[in-house]
Amino acid sequence: MFSTFAIRSRKFSAGVIAAAVLGGSLFAAVPVQAAPPGRPYGTVVASTGIVERAFPSTDSSPRGMLKFHGQAALRCKVRAQEVQGNPIWYMLRDRTTWVAAKYIENTGEVSFCRTVSHKALDDPQTRAAMG
Repeated sequence: MFSTFAIRSRKFSAGVIAAAVLGGSLFAAVPVQAAPPGRPYGTVVASTGIVERAFPSTDSSPRGMLKFHGQAALRCKVRAQEVQGNPIWYMLRDRTTWVAAKYIENTGEVSFCRTVSHKALDDPQTRAAMG
């Protein structure tokens, strides 16, 4: 009977050690979250992601994609084409692309763009310089 107890306790100990090792490796596999960009920044809330556009319009050519829960630094905002009742579009800080504010939850105050106007967006020379 003593030998049966000793064998069972060794199996139990081996199981505890294996669980501890496995558990430790599971914690190591969890990716570390990257720090959010400097303020103001936005987080994508659309489950399918959001298309970055050359200009603040859904007719504008796509320039990239931000994934769901992706974060991007925001430079400024403009009033342009309404997207489901929201006329605000954000220009990204690190590249000249636009995203509809309807699908972005911003953190921090985003000021209106000073150098971009509706007239400038309609001007072909300005469009060429921006894109």
